[in-house]
Amino acid sequence: MTAYVIAEAELTGDPEMVAKYSAQLVSTLEPHGGRYLVRGAPWQILEGESKAFTGVIEFPTPEAAQSWYDSPAYQSIIPLRRHNTTGRILIFESTPPA
Repeated sequence: MTAYVIAEAELTGDPEMVAKYSAQLVSTLEPHGGRYLVRGAPWQILEGESKAFTGVIEFPTPEAAQSWYDSPAYQSIIPLRRHNTTGRILIFESTPPA
């Protein structure tokens, strides 16, 4: 079953370090079957507040998403994100409509 990683982040540090993180991120997704569906700031906020950046990444399974997150390649770049942004990362499993 398809899984989606949703990340929300707000810049709190060095934008160059976040750019370095972003440049390396895509290569960590490919070995786990991940691909970006959405990447960027909100175009329009309809309700509530939003972080400055949102990303949605699709994986073939929840296990693939977790494997990506736990991978040495991704773990090695996490400090670039954590030291320069605040936010959250969630994994959602796709479920068919009732």
